[in-house]
Amino acid sequence: MRTIEAKKISEVISELCIRANTVLRKDVLRALKVALKKEKNRRARKILEAIVQNALLAAREGLPICQDTGIATVFIQMGREVKVASDLNKVVDQGVRAGYTRGYLRSSVVEDPVRRGTEVDNIPSVVHLKVTGGRKLKITVMPRGFGSENVSRLVMLRPTDGVDKIKEAVVEAVCLAGPDACPPFIIGVGIGGTAEKAVELSKEALILSLDHRNPKPHIAKLEKEILDAVNGLGMGPMGLGGRTTAFGIKVLTYPTHIAGLPVAIHISCHALRSATAIL
Repeated sequence: MRTIEAKKISEVISELCIRANTVLRKDVLRALKVALKKEKNRRARKILEAIVQNALLAAREGLPICQDTGIATVFIQMGREVKVASDLNKVVDQGVRAGYTRGYLRSSVVEDPVRRGTEVDNIPSVVHLKVTGGRKLKITVMPRGFGSENVSRLVMLRPTDGVDKIKEAVVEAVCLAGPDACPPFIIGVGIGGTAEKAVELSKEALILSLDHRNPKPHIAKLEKEILDAVNGLGMGPMGLGGRTTAFGIKVLTYPTHIAGLPVAIHISCHALRSATAIL
């Protein structure tokens, strides 16, 4: 059994909060630059140029990529041979609080969803824990701004609806999101399981590298078809026209009940922020 000190975990999470909010993932920045090269619309090109320059400036100056530094969503994969001698949720929140304080990141979490309240230290975070084999602890911090989070969707399709209805559900979600979620988008789709499992999968899909190819050929084909359909809308960067409405679609699936076909959609703005560390 390997024990990892709580202090070490909190320190790593603190650093990940800052890095995720200030340094755009390499795969996302690369995809933006590719989109810029392909874009023909003059207005869309100017917007993409500004987005790329914003990302480069944020990394250089250590400034947030977006003023909405989000609610910290933390994915943890813990090996069975790992022991944390403390309450893991408290350890995570200590790291998030320290990172948002040290990085001068905006606090956006209210204590009560109904009565609201004052934003103080951006906790509690949202933690997804998965137990795996081995002696390692993998932590991914994904700050989720609510321009994107607010346009998340869950659709409970019939099992007979099939691929066409799945594509329609994603395209409809993009149309409803429109410019409010700051396109161009990266879209995570979760298919299967139960309602809550599909939603978790759709958010987890956003962690995948844009260079990742789905090992299931029919799902890889579905990703391409959805991306083509979304870009065929002509919404473009910031909803002002162009060929790049989205530059990434990632789909994760899970076995489901014979009577259901849950489909969840999480849309990210162009600033898909996440950072990962392995202890």
